[in-house]
Amino acid sequence: MKDQPSKLLRHLLPTFANLVWMLVFFIVLISGPRLMNADGDLGRHLTIGRYILEYAEIPLRDMFSHTMAGQPLTPHEWLAQVIFALADKIMGLNGVILVCALTIATAFRFVFVQARMASRTLGVALLVVMLAMLASSMHWLSRPHLFTFLMLAAWMTALQQLRRGKVKQWWVLPALMLVWANLHGAFIAGFATWLIYGVGILWDSLNRNIPEDKALHPRFWRYYLLGGAAAFLVSLINPSGLGLWKTSLGYIGNDYLVGHTVEYMSPNFHNVNFWPFLIFIALLILLVGLSKKRIESGLLFTAAAWLVMGLYSARNIPLFVIAAGPLLAQDLDELILGVASRVKSLARLTDMDARIQKVDASLKGYFWPVISLVFALICFLTGVRFDAGKTGNVFDAQVFPVEAVNWLQEHPQQGEMFNSFTWGGYLLYRLWPEKQVFIDGQTDFYGEALSREYAQVMNAAEGWQSILNNYHVEWAILPSRDAIVQALKSDPEWERVYSDATAVILRRK
Repeated sequence: MKDQPSKLLRHLLPTFANLVWMLVFFIVLISGPRLMNADGDLGRHLTIGRYILEYAEIPLRDMFSHTMAGQPLTPHEWLAQVIFALADKIMGLNGVILVCALTIATAFRFVFVQARMASRTLGVALLVVMLAMLASSMHWLSRPHLFTFLMLAAWMTALQQLRRGKVKQWWVLPALMLVWANLHGAFIAGFATWLIYGVGILWDSLNRNIPEDKALHPRFWRYYLLGGAAAFLVSLINPSGLGLWKTSLGYIGNDYLVGHTVEYMSPNFHNVNFWPFLIFIALLILLVGLSKKRIESGLLFTAAAWLVMGLYSARNIPLFVIAAGPLLAQDLDELILGVASRVKSLARLTDMDARIQKVDASLKGYFWPVISLVFALICFLTGVRFDAGKTGNVFDAQVFPVEAVNWLQEHPQQGEMFNSFTWGGYLLYRLWPEKQVFIDGQTDFYGEALSREYAQVMNAAEGWQSILNNYHVEWAILPSRDAIVQALKSDPEWERVYSDATAVILRRK
């Protein structure tokens, strides 16, 4: 009894799961400017979200570009865009970062809880979640894909609950999918995980590799299949119906678009940002190889599949660490406890870990996470800036054409524009609906043909003038050092009307 805190303390002290949540929450708040400025799509998401909020209508045809105006549009992120726009409307860009912090923190709380369920030591769960955070942090960006982190973490938890015999919770799968399919196009990751995890369980069943104490519930397969089938049906409840599936799968199948999108490229291990991912892989392979206990094929197959996808495309690294976290925790726990049984000093640490777990299990309060959220709200409302540079959550004028757009608002240009791909979202955020862009980051919509034409112009390749003529382009806003800028400057039909260290604006004479 002496190890147990008082009733008041049980409600006041944070659990380790909530400490993890708070840590991630504040890390994201501190990193806010990086989340906003490392990617160019936030402006588009805010623009579409604002339109939906203002007109109570989800756009099904393009009205944001002059190159694809009126073409059918698949709104595969509309709910996330509404959430971002609502946050922006209430609190400005600080609200967007707050949503990102809440989403990422909750996702990694799920990762920690899964690691705790897979291991017998608290220290192992903490180590796994910290490594998962480091490995995935390079993809913490203010984009709807953050919701896929959260949904996959919750989805993995639901699958493991079914495996542990809680089959009556099958309804969690369609409930999650109904939201996921409207938040982000990567909802398909949920079905891939469901299939691979199920194949792993089936493999163990056919090979009679399931111990009696972990036997499948008699109705496991009935409810597992029911959950998956129901999830598929509710995934069709979206503005585009089956068209959402066609768009999501169609983009993945386009070699040109995937090959020319940075986030879809394989990780470059010469870049130190990918080293935590490499360490995660090495540790996982080593521990699986050393393990003397039976490994659940469901976890093994899922981790292996997401590892392949993470090596193929860097954008899948966060999904890999979320899916593989339980397996790493299980095998690392086995190794540490095995060593501790032979080393007295480690045995004392594991005994201490057990006592801490006992106290942690008795805690019930969410006081500190709530206080953390309230504190963040007060800070933002009073002008406090969390980032080290004290710039606040604003678009960086060295990354985006902030000053150039300020000039444009005072000196509006007539006719259609040509713009840098990465600036399309920002230009929409500042200039729409008065101006439509040539292209922006939604390459699944613009397609291969327009993307090739855009690249031809940007590289000042043969025929670039005819492309600008075909789209009736009268002016361009571009990064100062791009090849096309030099070509336009040397063209007697064009003149420079504005320039700064970031952007240059040129127009036809």
